[in-house]
Amino acid sequence: MTYLQLTKKVMEEEKKPLTVEELWNIALQKGYDSQLSSVGNTPMKTIGSLIYVSMRDDENSPFVKVDSYRRKFYLVGMPYDEEKIMEESKEIVKSFIERDLHPFLSYYAFTAWKVYTKTIYHEQSSKSSYGQWLHPDVVGIYLPFGADWKTEVFNVSKEIGSPYVRFYSFELKKELGFSKLREYFFQAVSNSSWANYGYIVAADIDDDPSFQYELNRLSRAFGIGVIKLDIEDPNLSETIYPARYNPDLDWDTMNKLSSENPNFRDFMVRVQRDVHNSEIIKERYDKVFSIEELIEYMNKKK
Repeated sequence: MTYLQLTKKVMEEEKKPLTVEELWNIALQKGYDSQLSSVGNTPMKTIGSLIYVSMRDDENSPFVKVDSYRRKFYLVGMPYDEEKIMEESKEIVKSFIERDLHPFLSYYAFTAWKVYTKTIYHEQSSKSSYGQWLHPDVVGIYLPFGADWKTEVFNVSKEIGSPYVRFYSFELKKELGFSKLREYFFQAVSNSSWANYGYIVAADIDDDPSFQYELNRLSRAFGIGVIKLDIEDPNLSETIYPARYNPDLDWDTMNKLSSENPNFRDFMVRVQRDVHNSEIIKERYDKVFSIEELIEYMNKKK
């Protein structure tokens, strides 16, 4: 049995739309995993990818996405309670706040780019700047000696004044649609101008073609990337539009952020020490949860 055959079999038997996680758990309960010709290390990610490829490339694909938020899938032509599905999604959106998404971003940033993140708590900023479009929700740092470079190579680059260090800025939103697109986007532009890369991140992004066209246009015009987080299967989170690299760090803004917010100041101190010592102290950044910890974390929020 192939993964797609397993997927179709479970959907036919359950007679309702399912997330990839729900589908795989049912398959395990019924012992269908033992009938697969092979099982990899990330079966849920494999199933999700195969469903998407099938829908994208095969005009006769048996699969259809019925819920843009939780990514529930079903079989073409089979009836389902669309109103119930929509209500379930709305309830899930209401059940968490934007800060609940931070662990999912930390997981994605690290697994995709080896970037370590740090949450910036706006409420800890000085009263003079609190509420201004200045503070990113999350910042990140890429240090090559903890990822791709040998320590001795990084040390040489540091000695000649060109260490390959990259700063990231992230603005998080629960939902991204037409109603507040420009406001959210320009907030991300304002809060990310200091960094090498700026991103706006959301768990629910409108997939309407006209919205995606405008989102892509703004991304290309201002260099802000877009990340879609998948809270049902974090391994399916993706960069929809990549950020444009900004080679010129805005040190004045970074200095202001350090002056106004203790979290950003601690972040800069940590980066300086890690670069100086050529060693990353992971515990000083946001924790990178395991996939199991993330799923358990979000289930508690529902």
